Formats: sequence, C-alpha cells, structure tokens
Amino acid sequence: MVVFTYAVTGLLGLLVGSFLNVCIFRIPNGESVAFPPSHCTSCGHRLGFWDLFPVFSFLFLKGKCRYCGDRISIQYPLVEALNSVLYVLLLSRFGMTLAFLFSAVLISALIILTFIDIYHMILPDKIVIFGLVIGVLYVLLVKKEYIDSLWGALAGGGFFLLIALITRGNMGGGDIKLMAMLGIWLGLGGIAMTTVLAFVTGSVASLAIVAAKKGGRKTMVPFGPFICLGAAASLMYYTPILSFYLRVAGFRQ
Repeated sequence: MVVFTYAVTGLLGLLVGSFLNVCIFRIPNGESVAFPPSHCTSCGHRLGFWDLFPVFSFLFLKGKCRYCGDRISIQYPLVEALNSVLYVLLLSRFGMTLAFLFSAVLISALIILTFIDIYHMILPDKIVIFGLVIGVLYVLLVKKEYIDSLWGALAGGGFFLLIALITRGNMGGGDIKLMAMLGIWLGLGGIAMTTVLAFVTGSVASLAIVAAKKGGRKTMVPFGPFICLGAAASLMYYTPILSFYLRVAGFRQ
C-alpha cells in the first residue's frame, strides 16, 4: 500500500509538472494557460495523448516533435521529473495529510517562478498572489501559528526591501514580494533560514559563473531561483538543517 501511494504521488507529480511547463511558457507572454490546447511551438500542430505523456513521450520521441522533427526543449521532462521527485519527498516528510497537499501547491508554484525568473528575470505577480492566498488558507487550516506567519511576512519582505533601498534597486520588487509571501508559509524561523540559504547558494553560483568565465562580477543573475531553493529546503527539512548547523557551530554535541 505504501509503495502504491508513493507511485501514485509520483505520477501525480509528473502530470502536474506537464501543466507547470504550460504556465512557464505562457504566463510571461500574457497567454492563457487553458487555451489554445497544447501544440508544437515550432509547427503549431495540436499534440495528441501520446505526445503529452510526461517524460515518457519525450523519451519515446527521442526529444523531437513527431510532426515536424524539431527538437523539444529538455525543460519539459526536467520540470515534470523535478515536480514528481519533490512530491514524493513531500509525501515522505508530511505523509498523506492536508499539510502535504498545501505544500505540493507551494512547491509547484516555486518551480514555475524559478524557471520564469531564469528565462525572463521576472517573478509574475499572479503566481506570487496565488501563493499568498493559498498560504493564508494553509495558516488558517493547518499551521495555525498566526503571529509567527505575520512576523515571517514582515521580516522576509521588510529585510529585502531594506536591501533594495540600501543597494538602490539592486534587489528587485518581485524578490521582495516573494519573500513576504513565503514568510506567511514558513514563519520567522523558516524565512530566516530561506534567506541564509538563498544568499549562500546565490553566492556560490555567482562565483562558479565567474570561475567558468561565463560572466563577470557585474553579470546579472536572477535571485528568485535561489530564494525558491532555500524556501523548498526550509519547508521540507527545517529541523534537520537547523540541527546540523547547531552541531557544526558547536551549540550541540
């Protein structure tokens, strides 16, 4: 029964991941995510069932459109597989609970924001607002730590707003709103961990880009993906990460 539950969850993650790809490609262009139906972005041919089965269609078609032969972006199976794996990890963390269902929605929203920010360096308000609304419901129905969530939103958004003011706009407004939204979900401790992880991973990535000679010190790197990465880690593994840090810092034996 346990194996079946994980298998169904993984399959659900794949199917939702397919929809996430639609959102990633269409939302930045102001297009509807419901109409027109899925079609090849090169030849415009409407895709059938066997063209749309997550991951497996990409492998079966060898990464090419069956109608025009043009290459299919590797993003499609990557997003589908990523969403599936994260759903399974969430299930192992929360079990089949309401917390799992809410967290799955947040994780999928973070994937959308990550890829859109990578491609377009924007964090669409409609996704952030959606996350905020679902986050408020999560606090009311599951978390029920209202003050902690309020402080998390104020601390997350306020700290990044302060950075934006000090650096004269080097921190984007989308990042500020994203952190405020995540503060509702994660609370004060979670948003603090998200901030630290975002800056650490962002710094490592920037140094890697410079070392690989793919850019310079002034190369613009979207920060949203690192916020999303930190938030996902905090959501799923806040206690283990905190315990590890306290041991390394010498506060625990």
